[in-house]
Amino acid sequence: MPQIENTHAQWSNRLAYILAATGAAVGLGNIWKFPYIMGENGGGAFVLVYLFCIAIVGIPVMIAEVYLGKTGRQSPMRALGVVAKKYAASAAWKYAGGMGVLAGYLILSFYAVIAGWACAYVIETAQGHFINATPSEVKTTFESLTSSAPQLIAWTSFMLLVTVGVVAKGLQKGLERCVRYMMPAMFLLLIIIAGYSANYGEFSQTIQFMFAPDFSKLTVDSVLEALGHSFFTLSLASGVMIMYGAYLPENTSIVKTSIWIALADTMVALIAGIAIFPIVFANGLEPSAGPGLIFQTLPLAFGHMPAGQFIGSLFFVMLVFAAFTSAIALIESSVAWLVEKKGFNRMLSAALSGFGLWLLSLLSIFSFTGASWTEVHWFESSMNFFEMIDYLTAKIMLPLGGFFIALFVGWCVKQQDLAMELKLSPFMFLVCSNLLKFISPLIILIVFLNLIGVLKF
Repeated sequence: MPQIENTHAQWSNRLAYILAATGAAVGLGNIWKFPYIMGENGGGAFVLVYLFCIAIVGIPVMIAEVYLGKTGRQSPMRALGVVAKKYAASAAWKYAGGMGVLAGYLILSFYAVIAGWACAYVIETAQGHFINATPSEVKTTFESLTSSAPQLIAWTSFMLLVTVGVVAKGLQKGLERCVRYMMPAMFLLLIIIAGYSANYGEFSQTIQFMFAPDFSKLTVDSVLEALGHSFFTLSLASGVMIMYGAYLPENTSIVKTSIWIALADTMVALIAGIAIFPIVFANGLEPSAGPGLIFQTLPLAFGHMPAGQFIGSLFFVMLVFAAFTSAIALIESSVAWLVEKKGFNRMLSAALSGFGLWLLSLLSIFSFTGASWTEVHWFESSMNFFEMIDYLTAKIMLPLGGFFIALFVGWCVKQQDLAMELKLSPFMFLVCSNLLKFISPLIILIVFLNLIGVLKF
């Protein structure tokens, strides 16, 4: 058997880790979903609930995952195995880490397809295809892209090739160098677009839509929405934070960096709303269009605005950056596992992982093009492969992964060791410990049961 390295390279500094982890968390969902669900669930009231959920679920579970990575110093499944052995816990706990890696891998198989759409729209917008376009013309462009298997395969292949190329270069020369430039560039583009929107769009209406507290709209479903989003938006239970934690330098505070990442992720989501919705309202568009808001309604708006061609191009470049930083995070765990388990070098491991993703992406591509063979029966319902993978990961694997991670760190890890690593005051450590032992698992379980329809409020 090949010799397995017990340790990996490390982030060169704390900022590099924060940028990389924030890049992993910030993705397509931040650009459209968070502002929309916030506005529809009480605006500022929803923000307060969301921040509360980040504090009692998101940050504690992130701390637990980063601790496991930093302690195990290997890919998620193997890291949990190392920690379980250290504390004489069942070796079966390692499968919680393995489930996270598999979930992240499956997510990336369709995430790369959506990211390919954004790549295509950079070209479409830059070439002026949406200038003075009618709604039907914009819709035709979108349908032409999503119904064309050759186009989707080409753009998805491009996205995966670039992802593999970066990851193959290693941690500091690949991932770290990429996020060091791409994350600040994404933030800058987002701020430029937000400034443009504030000047040319309906800024005051956007502030009212996003932040005016309306507690009458805050229902039990709103709270569950906030709980679910606070968990998923931080890329928890996908193997990312455990893997990135394995690269964390010894003198880096897990607690402080986790808080910074959560704050940065939330800030991006809020600024994205400020960038998008003034344009939406100024053009009388529907703010609840979901993915269609990005690929159908916004191009229509950009085509009829001053400097819309330029700003629209910047918007889709920003979207590609957001998708790409998440993609390199989602593939990293599988690449590291191949390096550890099989003894392959980074280049071969990245190529094999990327090729597997490309094959899986075909299931989503042909689901979008409407191929009949992609239809499957799942829990007494009919859906295509894309919908099945989305359901399996978002509603089953991620919640269960987070549930088991919280329980493992809360109950199996020696609390004295955890306290020494986290360096919190006795009171704050007691709060964190109880969150991991009781509160976070219970909340995740409630969200999970609600998502799969066992509980209905």
